[in-house]
Amino acid sequence: MTFATDYLHQLEQIGARLSLPAVRALHLPPLAEGARKWGEFCALELEDGALGLSYVMLGDTLERLTESHESLGITGADALEIARGYAGGHDLRRTLGFAAANAITRHLFDRTGFAPPDSTDSVGGLQPGAGDHVGMIGYFAPLAGRIVDSGARLTVIELRADLAGPQPGFEITLDATRLRACNKVLSTSTILLNDTLDDVLAHCAGSQRFVMIGPSAGCLPDALFARGVTGFGGTWVEDREGFVATLPTGESWSRCARKTMLSTADYPGLAALLARLD
Repeated sequence: MTFATDYLHQLEQIGARLSLPAVRALHLPPLAEGARKWGEFCALELEDGALGLSYVMLGDTLERLTESHESLGITGADALEIARGYAGGHDLRRTLGFAAANAITRHLFDRTGFAPPDSTDSVGGLQPGAGDHVGMIGYFAPLAGRIVDSGARLTVIELRADLAGPQPGFEITLDATRLRACNKVLSTSTILLNDTLDDVLAHCAGSQRFVMIGPSAGCLPDALFARGVTGFGGTWVEDREGFVATLPTGESWSRCARKTMLSTADYPGLAALLARLD
């Protein structure tokens, strides 16, 4: 079983208990050169205002969504049916499916009164320091400097060959097996979309902490915790109207949302959340 199939199985359980809202809209960032971070995510919105984010910069996903989203029949669609595309679909279906799945998760959290706690730092509570060897999956440039400044050793794993090579105080490599030497790992949530999750986790079996962060880290964490993830940090939209208005501009929507961090200690689990519906 993959994470995607596990996640979809959980969503089917939610759908069996709740009458899920239909899809209201798909919100896309601008198709423009240089629109980074804030322009790297789409948001699928349900009729109740629940938003699910998904990364759109894999291959030509954003271009294809921009060209075809009006003809995809998303508005008014069954959210669970769209979510099913996350498991086994092509890039476009996986991206939309992941966004829909995350929107369903947000709907469940809202219905059951659950909200993840605020993130307390930028590195997911890893507390890097002298004696630690931190693996970073996906190059977070601002965070790399903070980890190096802490005295920890840092190795960055990337898929982009143009980024590989030595950097001041650390190295960027394409070799994921280097994660085996790391006792703490900070990962981009993009690995939930690019089919690298299981391989990455296999290399990190010996790590003490594995924290995944990113705006699209809005899914149910049960199957991730079961696979050894110890922290899961995402984005919790608090101002829906402001977020929806800002996302198409490519400007920062940070004022409309807060960063969160979930651990097993903070999360009651899907079964407990569903029990709240009784």
